[in-house]
Amino acid sequence: MSEQQQPELTEEQKQQRDIQWQRECFQNAQKHLAEKGIIPNAVIDKDSRFLAPACAVWKMKAQNGKTYWVITGQLPTDHVEVVAATTARAAIKHFSYQWQLKADAILANAGHDQSQAQFANLLINRAHGLYDIAENDQLWVNEAS
Repeated sequence: MSEQQQPELTEEQKQQRDIQWQRECFQNAQKHLAEKGIIPNAVIDKDSRFLAPACAVWKMKAQNGKTYWVITGQLPTDHVEVVAATTARAAIKHFSYQWQLKADAILANAGHDQSQAQFANLLINRAHGLYDIAENDQLWVNEAS
């Protein structure tokens, strides 16, 4: 049996796919904050970063007067107050470190709970991926230090 080749996407199709991905990530970010009791009212586009299809990092102002970094994509959605990081790149590093710490704590207390161990391993895997993204200077050439 031969595998069917997928047709190449046109530039317009790629752009539409990326717009749809970004919209889904934005909806996930809003939903995540709402579930935490935080109502976002503005996105700071100039500070947000989109690395499709891996992750999006949103800088969002909330009705409570605070500003947050929210990370979404092919990883757990998470947030942190903006005081933890000054740039999207620094926020990605922050999430990477925090997920490593969370994973260590989960593994230390998981006992024989396979689902907890699997989640901890997912966090470790995604934390390593985030660290690699943050360390890739080519991805951050347009970000102010």
